[in-house]
Amino acid sequence: MADTSAQSPSIHIPVMPEEVISFLDIQENGIYVDGTCGLGGHSKLILNELSSDGFLISIDIDRNAIELCKNTIDQKSSGFHIEKNSYSSLPNILEDLGIEKVNGILLDLGLSSMQLASNDRGFSFTKDSYLDMRFDQSNPIKAADLINKSNESELADIIYHYGEERRSRAIAKKLIQAAPITNVQDLVAAIKSSTPPQRRNRTMARVFQAFRIVVNKELEKLSEFLSKYADYLEKGGKIIIISFHSLEDRLVKRNFRYYSEKGYLKILTKKPVVASETERNSNSKSRSAKLRCAEKIS
Repeated sequence: MADTSAQSPSIHIPVMPEEVISFLDIQENGIYVDGTCGLGGHSKLILNELSSDGFLISIDIDRNAIELCKNTIDQKSSGFHIEKNSYSSLPNILEDLGIEKVNGILLDLGLSSMQLASNDRGFSFTKDSYLDMRFDQSNPIKAADLINKSNESELADIIYHYGEERRSRAIAKKLIQAAPITNVQDLVAAIKSSTPPQRRNRTMARVFQAFRIVVNKELEKLSEFLSKYADYLEKGGKIIIISFHSLEDRLVKRNFRYYSEKGYLKILTKKPVVASETERNSNSKSRSAKLRCAEKIS
């Protein structure tokens, strides 16, 4: 799930690579976690900074991403472990590896270029396919299931709360009228019929985001991670989280502030860091990225 570039996986570009490496301030013999390795862009950069005594743990819940990440990274290194799992399971992953604490953790939330480019997973409203939207293909609940099993009020709440879309009730009404909704174009048609032309692309992005968040329990997993990660950072260790919408960023901001007030963290980004103008021009999906970083101080 690393960056959200819509480019093809072969030209995958990680978001804010220089900023990530700078904030991590990597110790060459340290232990680091890339909790959303995606196609391996950030993982490769971190490995390049480590000596033979360093160790990197790369995690992703998407089995396709894991295979592509393996292709990106030289797995001959004894200092590299890759695992299909959720970053929210970090405590169990570290326990299984016999590791108590790490020197840095990176989360790059959102969609990968591979996921957006896929023709059969339903993440993009520009590609017609079955409405799947699962990061983890073993998850039994697909987006089509969620939509068709929800009533109008439930659909409106999902679209409003997780997509922050004001026309949620009108869209929900159209979804019920057009049921069953099974593929991308069914959902797109319902949105178009209830949205002014000038707002359609933005509204479609919000609605797709809403259903994707609920299908994958993204905010629940992020909240679970945020409640635990500080226990696994060494003193001086860094936590970096790159988010792509306000729901995620709000959770991260509040968490960093809470741990800062408790004296556990020092916030290194008073305001979220955004991509440079050059990067925004060359990698359109970096435009919505917000990076926050903090350091463990006790």
